[in-house]
Amino acid sequence: MYAVIKTGGKQYRVEPNDVIKIERLDGEAGSDITFDEVLMLGDGEASTVGVPMVVGASVMGQVLEQARSRKIVVFKKKRRKNYRRKAGHRQDLTVVRITDIVAADGKRASAAATAAKAQAEAKPAADTTETAAGDGDAS
Repeated sequence: MYAVIKTGGKQYRVEPNDVIKIERLDGEAGSDITFDEVLMLGDGEASTVGVPMVVGASVMGQVLEQARSRKIVVFKKKRRKNYRRKAGHRQDLTVVRITDIVAADGKRASAAATAAKAQAEAKPAADTTETAAGDGDAS
C-alpha cells in the first residue's frame, strides 16, 4: 500500500518503511508524527483519490533526526555596474521513517507487514540466483 501526502508545500509518495527528508517539522528524534493531508491511497490495482483529501486517512511516521541540507550559493550580479552579492542558504530538514498507513475504512499497511512481504518475495529470487551460479561453475 502506498499514499501520497502533502507537507511543506510539496507532495511525497510514501510506503511503509520509507525514509523521507521533508521541510522542518517540530519534534525530537524518536517522536511520532501524523500526516493527515493524504491526497491519494493506492493498493495494487485499486486506488482512492481524494477531493482534495482522502477523508479519514492518515500516515504515521517516526522522526529519525533534525538535519540541514547541503549549502547552496546564491550569487547575484549586474554586469558593468560593479554589483555582486553572494549569500548562502541551508534548508532545515526533518528525516522521517514512515511506519504506518491507515485508510478511511480502517485498513492498515504497517512497516512490519511490508517487511515480511519483501522477505517472502526475496526468498524465491535468492533460490534462482544460486541455481544460476551453480550452472555457471559447471561450464
